[in-house]
Amino acid sequence: MREHAVPTTRFARTPSGSSIAYQVIGESEVSIVSVPPMAQNIEMAWEWPAIRRMFEGFATFCRFVPFDKRGTGMSNRSLDIPRLDERVDELSAVLDDAGLDHAFLMGTSEGGPMTLMFAATYPARVQGVILESSAAWLGPGSEGSSGGWDGETQERFAAGWGTSGSITVDLFAPSLAGDEEFRRWHQRYERHAASRDAIGALIDLSKEMDARGVLHRVECPVLLLHRVGDRVVPIDSSRETCRLLRSNGVDVELVEMPGDDHFLYAADLPLALGAIERFTTGSVSERTQMWRTDRVRIVTMGRFDVFVDDRPMPTSAWGSRRARTLLKRLVAARGHAVTRDELIDVLWPENGDIERLGPRLSVQLSAVRRILRGGIVADRASVRLDLDHVDVDIETWFDLADDAAIVAGHHGAFLPDDRYEDWAAPLRHEVSARFGAAVHRLAECSGAPDAIELWHRALGQDPYDERSHRSLVATLRAEARLGEARSAYQSYVAAMDDLGVPPTAWDELAL
Repeated sequence: MREHAVPTTRFARTPSGSSIAYQVIGESEVSIVSVPPMAQNIEMAWEWPAIRRMFEGFATFCRFVPFDKRGTGMSNRSLDIPRLDERVDELSAVLDDAGLDHAFLMGTSEGGPMTLMFAATYPARVQGVILESSAAWLGPGSEGSSGGWDGETQERFAAGWGTSGSITVDLFAPSLAGDEEFRRWHQRYERHAASRDAIGALIDLSKEMDARGVLHRVECPVLLLHRVGDRVVPIDSSRETCRLLRSNGVDVELVEMPGDDHFLYAADLPLALGAIERFTTGSVSERTQMWRTDRVRIVTMGRFDVFVDDRPMPTSAWGSRRARTLLKRLVAARGHAVTRDELIDVLWPENGDIERLGPRLSVQLSAVRRILRGGIVADRASVRLDLDHVDVDIETWFDLADDAAIVAGHHGAFLPDDRYEDWAAPLRHEVSARFGAAVHRLAECSGAPDAIELWHRALGQDPYDERSHRSLVATLRAEARLGEARSAYQSYVAAMDDLGVPPTAWDELAL
């Protein structure tokens, strides 16, 4: 995906004289105007790689137009914060200044009611509405609306805004909560997005935003995108909005995405952008590698490691041992889906409460997605690793056809630290058998020195491989290396004793 330079910030003028900052990203016949959440800064947002990737992702299929609302970001920072009906004028001003007669509108979080209000007010200018982590009404009393966003939480949110006490990341992007660099950056971003006084005013006004009374006038199709574990705007708010729109005859689709993040860019970006592209253009472009801005490599032979751009991810980055185990289990499935029930059983083997543990599985999946920069494909029933997104050593190794390459490319047992896990056993045995067969074929057509080294390699992988033991002893005897042969024979006898298998007599082991 082509990297874009930060676009020029433009300024539209509202009828009241306020200046509204906006940008235009990408070139396309399709335009999406992004109606912002409570507070943002469109210039500073480009600093964070995940947000930049989101902007550039939109630019692959549309002309994307984000703007800062009055009182926030690069727009007029006056504390005279407008109400919902006044906000409609801001959106009109951006459309006019950008030369857009009509466009798709995407309302994010608090921007949702404003988007619906505009669509009901100016239907000829709106091709479709996308509500992202939003609903028709976000105030108390809407179905499930409070979630983790109650009055006490709102007070803590406002009090900590832009400081080390900020709780924004914990609420809005829990999958990134362990990323201290992101947390520090976001605290600075908050200070550039809105003042502390403005945030208090914005929270108060958000409680009044209610577009339910105009839903019967919405004429365009509507797409709702929402993560099922969203802690700020619960999924039930989107479901309620979906039902209300349908009852008014609106063509509406609700896409429920896994995870707990409120911020779109925090996880599952390809899934979300794919749904938006299909909604706005009618199809999704074929671009398998588009999202691979970071090269992710998973090592499972001889050890377990994950590298991003050749940098190993430290254990501390995972957040928990369960996240690492979850990824290992998905790797062992080799791209096939694993049921959520099985994953819960693997991660919490002593607790069978599937219903209660479902949200906890979502938390672990978010941690894996954060490490892999995506790479997980999930639905309500199952989860799989996207092998087009990551490089897995075991998959590369299974693609090898030459015996010498198979032997040279083998770097140890599959997930050796998980050798007692039932889910890892089938693939470990398959790897061992494939490696052993290649060693035997290669040794049988090699000279004695190379064959001896190959037999030793085979036994390093599987110390109970009787065929390798016997071949090693016979080859050493044939080379008159009797001391080594006797030592090898003793190892053979000990291994067979462990298995309860009678060993072949010394005199019978000869080439």
